[in-house]
Amino acid sequence: MRSYSMGRAARLLGVSPDTVRRWADAGRLPTRRDEGGRRLVAGEDLAAFAVALASEGSGGSAGPGGSDGDDDGPHTSVRNSFPGIVTAVRLGDVAAQVEIQAGPHRLVSLLTREAVEELGLAVGVEAVARVKSTNVHIDRM
Repeated sequence: MRSYSMGRAARLLGVSPDTVRRWADAGRLPTRRDEGGRRLVAGEDLAAFAVALASEGSGGSAGPGGSDGDDDGPHTSVRNSFPGIVTAVRLGDVAAQVEIQAGPHRLVSLLTREAVEELGLAVGVEAVARVKSTNVHIDRM
């Protein structure tokens, strides 16, 4: 399972790294230390926390599209992109439903099962939902 640094978790939640550290210090967000002593958050824990945080109405202020000046993502013409974390995957025989929590925004996309498996989408994986008209596209980060 993927783990996230405090800074990356902050970007996915739409808050500052200091806020994530305070939540971790208060015991709201479980963390562990790597060999170098850095605190990490397990992807599944971050996904669950993102859902709980959104239900509290305490989303981040960066807004959709990661407007915090972060320019390390892929370039695209789709304007409404929501970087976040996969919080649920429901697989059927042919179709699949994927939920992403992007700050205070919960996005749901219907995809083929094959696409979900090829992208390796699972709870705790970082992804970007791109909304165009009534379609939600997902990019694996």
